[in-house]
Amino acid sequence: MENLDAMANPQQAPTGAMVDAVLAAANVLMRVAARSVVEVEDSVSSPQLRVLVFVSLHGAQSAGAIARELDVHASNATRICDRLIRLGFLIRSESGGDRRFVRLELTSGGAELVSKVFEQRRNDLATVFGSVPASKREAVMDAFRIFAAAADVEGSTDGRFALGPPQKP
Repeated sequence: MENLDAMANPQQAPTGAMVDAVLAAANVLMRVAARSVVEVEDSVSSPQLRVLVFVSLHGAQSAGAIARELDVHASNATRICDRLIRLGFLIRSESGGDRRFVRLELTSGGAELVSKVFEQRRNDLATVFGSVPASKREAVMDAFRIFAAAADVEGSTDGRFALGPPQKP
C-alpha cells in the first residue's frame, strides 16, 4: 500500500466529505462480505473459510504456505486443514516429484462452498448496484475503477474480505 501515501496531492487534498463517502461505500462492501460469511458459518469457521478461499484463488498449497497466509504457526494451519479434510472440503495428496511436499487442494465440496460465498457477494453487490439510478451507474462504475486503480494494490485474497475472484477485463 505504499502507493497510497504517494497519492496525496497537496494541491488537492481529499476533503472530509470525500473520505466520508468512501467510508460509507466501504461499510456497505464490508456488510456484503460479512453477510456471506454468516451464511456459511454453520459449515466452516472464519479461518477455515480463509484457507478455502486462498486455495481456491491460488491452487494447491502446502500447509506452510497456508500458515504464512493466515499468519499463524504451522501447527495451527495443519489443525485447520485437518478439520477441512474431515469436513470434505480439502484433500491432501503427495506431490508427484517430492513425497515430502504435501499438497492441499479443494474438493468439489470445497470449491462449491467458495463459489457459494462469492456468488452471494456478487448477488448482493448487484442488488445494491441495481438501486443506483440507471443514469448514474456508468459514473459509479467509472468512479470505482478509478479509485481501485489509484490505490495500485492487489485485491484481498483473505476469505473474510475478498468479494470475489479477480475478474478478467
